[in-house]
Amino acid sequence: MSNRYVIILAAGKGTRMKSKLYKVLHPVAGKAMVDHVVTQVEKINPEVIETVIGHGAEKVQDLLGDRTKYALQSEQLGTAHAVQQAEDELGSKEGMTLIVNGDTPLFTAETFENLFNYHEEQKAAVTILTAHADNPFGYGRIIRDENNDVQAVVEQKDATPEQQDIREINTGVYCFDNKLLFDNLKNVKNDNAQGEYYLPDVVSILREQGKKIAAYQMDDLSESLGVNDRIALSNAEKLMRKRINEDHMREGVTIVDPESTYIDFGVKIGNDTVIEPGSKIFGNTTIGSDCLIGSGSRIENSVIEDNVQVISSTIEDAVMHNGSNVGPNSHLRPKAVLGEDVHVGNFCEIKNAEIGDRTKIGHLTYVGDATLGTDINVGCGVVFVNYDGVGKHHSNIGDHSFIGSNSNIVSPVNVSDHSFIAAGSTITNDVPFHSLAIARERQTNKEDFWDRLPVSKSEDWN
Repeated sequence: MSNRYVIILAAGKGTRMKSKLYKVLHPVAGKAMVDHVVTQVEKINPEVIETVIGHGAEKVQDLLGDRTKYALQSEQLGTAHAVQQAEDELGSKEGMTLIVNGDTPLFTAETFENLFNYHEEQKAAVTILTAHADNPFGYGRIIRDENNDVQAVVEQKDATPEQQDIREINTGVYCFDNKLLFDNLKNVKNDNAQGEYYLPDVVSILREQGKKIAAYQMDDLSESLGVNDRIALSNAEKLMRKRINEDHMREGVTIVDPESTYIDFGVKIGNDTVIEPGSKIFGNTTIGSDCLIGSGSRIENSVIEDNVQVISSTIEDAVMHNGSNVGPNSHLRPKAVLGEDVHVGNFCEIKNAEIGDRTKIGHLTYVGDATLGTDINVGCGVVFVNYDGVGKHHSNIGDHSFIGSNSNIVSPVNVSDHSFIAAGSTITNDVPFHSLAIARERQTNKEDFWDRLPVSKSEDWN
């Protein structure tokens, strides 16, 4: 098998995106477009991946790191000129070179593998990746002879009526004999309306030299979608999410309504988990088996273990261990860790806090900067007062403790195991083992208070 090389064209600014973010860095399903391309290319194990960068060069390098080599196209003078920037690295090498654009996030490694294999089988100078299009308007048409060999690629504006009826189109991806590619890039002229050097002209030059021009037709046209504006970006997002959801469903995940469910590329979900409509799962998230992700939940960069329930809640940079549950309408903020079989009910917020196994936090409670032990009951309306206006402070609550409703834990305090905090207390000091802490005014009843009021005899009060 011949050596394989890949050149990714990622130098364009993308003016039609009308964005401060460079085009190839726009995300599709949580991953930048150029990152999608590199990820798929990596799966076919080429000897060299070379990314041609220009606009936003430093940001592209920051994103991709050492996963690829780089060539700088300081002036955008066309696709042939862009490829030529890789000559120092690749120009003298023997083998095959795939050229793909960095704004085509839907291509798969399987398609690239098939293109390389077909190119090698055909012993071609260049193989064009093509597809069938029911509506080919705007695409270059592939013209074949009676032997099915490629004779030409004719652009829409140059096609005759008969050629316009052809449904096989050029996707803009090529596999070249590497030496022939770089030997002929210097022969490309820029005598066109844009004054640019175009890569398809190399195909014409090779044909004039009598070299074999092949075309490999892939199965799915949608893979070739290039993103040049926000409309195409939206279409790419929709297609990618459909692909992601279908992959999860094939692996045993129930997605009740795939069209309303958003799952980022790279999210891992175990079998027999159910994802209800309107759920959004982003970033570096792992969800175990036999979980329920309820409608309207949002999970980002979190670990959800087995048999967990998330009901209409937001989970970000948090961990939920086996059998825990949260919601409805609660929020696990960064560094929240729920132990096994923990219950966090409705309208609760947990931040930078570790909750021990089997502890229950029912409703309307804020736990921030705290460590709670096992088997604790936290009543309604409890607040961990962790911020004094200058810094955050941490509190510890021991195992088997009871925190009564409407209590304030003014950090930093330590509540020992098997302790009790009476409802309505504001705790500012440590609570010893087996103690009951009461920190509230005693109730005082003012008898006959009603009769003292001037309005007591008013008809409005009767």
